[in-house]
Amino acid sequence: MNKKILLITSLLLLSIFIFTSCTKDDPQLPVINIDGVTSTEVSIPQDDILTLTAKIESIPEIVAIKWMIDGQEKGNDKTFNFSQSEIGEYTIVLTVTNKDGENSTTIKVSVYGKYRNGVYVLNEGNMTSENGFITFITPKGEIIDSAYFKVNGSSLGNTTQDMYIAEKQLYIIAQNGNRNGGDGTLVVADAETLKKSAAYNDELSTLSWPTHIAVIGNNAYIRDNAGVYLFNLSTKVLSFVEGSKGALKNRMAVIGKKVFVPANKSIYVIEDGAAKVNDTIKFTAAVSGVLASKDGNLWVSSTSSPAQILKVSSSDYSTIGSNELPAEAKIGAGWGATPGISAKGDTLYFSNASTKIYRHIFSSNKTDLMVNVKDHIENTGIVYNNLAVHPVTGDVYFNTIKGYGLSFLVNDISVWSDTGSALTLKEDYKDHTHFPAGIFFTDSFK
Repeated sequence: MNKKILLITSLLLLSIFIFTSCTKDDPQLPVINIDGVTSTEVSIPQDDILTLTAKIESIPEIVAIKWMIDGQEKGNDKTFNFSQSEIGEYTIVLTVTNKDGENSTTIKVSVYGKYRNGVYVLNEGNMTSENGFITFITPKGEIIDSAYFKVNGSSLGNTTQDMYIAEKQLYIIAQNGNRNGGDGTLVVADAETLKKSAAYNDELSTLSWPTHIAVIGNNAYIRDNAGVYLFNLSTKVLSFVEGSKGALKNRMAVIGKKVFVPANKSIYVIEDGAAKVNDTIKFTAAVSGVLASKDGNLWVSSTSSPAQILKVSSSDYSTIGSNELPAEAKIGAGWGATPGISAKGDTLYFSNASTKIYRHIFSSNKTDLMVNVKDHIENTGIVYNNLAVHPVTGDVYFNTIKGYGLSFLVNDISVWSDTGSALTLKEDYKDHTHFPAGIFFTDSFK
């Protein structure tokens, strides 16, 4: 009995010795992860900083940490800041080494143009002394002044009025062409990077004070004092659109292959590629704004008495619905060149070119005064072009200047959040604009 116990004990001790020896000899590689990302594939804008931190579990002491970008060693600390000015795809490999060996993990980072997402404020500039320029607001709320100039080292055309984004290209129209040495009447730039890709001057010499642009494929529709012109971007042929006389100095809307042009008490409809007005939608009073709705139809504001907001079919041009506004709520576009209304879903905002911002919820036919900007922004003297609402966030953007003369240098881009019962000031960007021609959201062109 004692011999049996002794044998079992000996075998048990031998097993423990063997197991311990094997365990002791097994390599214990570091276990690693990367904090700062939630996926192995990440996207960031140019020049943005992506902070990565090595999260390491290792019993043997760590010998080395190595960060590699596309095969080149770039860092050796636990924390690594990744930033690139060139757009493209980058592979980041983190390798951690201890005395037993090394382990690696990989993430892929896509760097896109810093101007792909955000808010453009297009500025006319002071006509006699400077050309137009872009003030850009990033999704993080950072502001970039003179963005186009910083990229290209040259300026836009003189008295820029309107812009449009299509097929990853940004189109900017200037009223006075290349006066003061600007790049042109029509400047085309990459919509992500703002690098200039084309400029047109002599090809558009026929135009008289061009103000607005809409683009479908190779066809650019440009509004001027005579009406609307079709400019083929490939052949560079400029043709007057027959029947477009009287087109308003206001923004055009594009839905599918159609361009909708406000024209006093009408909206002209031009099919893509056509040099004639294909249809005319008529109203009882002047149109102050035409917008593409989220569902592919049209929002139209009318200065009838009482004022109206209408929803119009983009296919058969019938009126889907119309709401009358309270007597105190006017909906004109003023002297500016932007629509009298702006929309997020079926919620529309307008100010009649004044400092009082109204909200109209179309589905419930409810109109409310939301804020008087003048009560919150100290140097509100002139509302310079109309408000615009972000189609995703619902924030309302509003441009004001103190006055003319040198007072235009005192200005505000105020951003307002809708709390349900009022608009509250979210951000106030001071002294960044020079006669702002309009506010444009990249999300509006997606």
